[in-house]
Amino acid sequence: MLAAGCVLWRRSPRAGEVEIALVHRPKYDDWSHPKGKLKRGEEPLRGALREVLEETGYACAPGPPLPTAHYLANDRPKLVHYWAAEATDGQFVPNPEVDRLLWLPPDAARLRLTHERDRELVDAFRDVLHTA
Repeated sequence: MLAAGCVLWRRSPRAGEVEIALVHRPKYDDWSHPKGKLKRGEEPLRGALREVLEETGYACAPGPPLPTAHYLANDRPKLVHYWAAEATDGQFVPNPEVDRLLWLPPDAARLRLTHERDRELVDAFRDVLHTA
């Protein structure tokens, strides 16, 4: 299965520090980065931006690519392409797929994430954007 997503980030409106968006998916009761399945023939970056908008309500400007995740989902191989992407405009509205969105500093985001592979993306994000 092919999927794509982003480590969505912004500058905090209060302090100007980097914050990462995490989404809560009630179906799995987990916290993750916004991502989803690619449509047939869809380019991974286009799919990542579409999924971010669908899940978070935010448009974003794509930045550097991040490591691709490889893992099993329902006993089937899954490949997820990721990019760092800065939120440009939007507003979150809860929906059946994603019921909550949190903006957290990287350290707090790393602790909140459910899966280790998502924590590793925070580390890669820090490396490419040179953030603490």
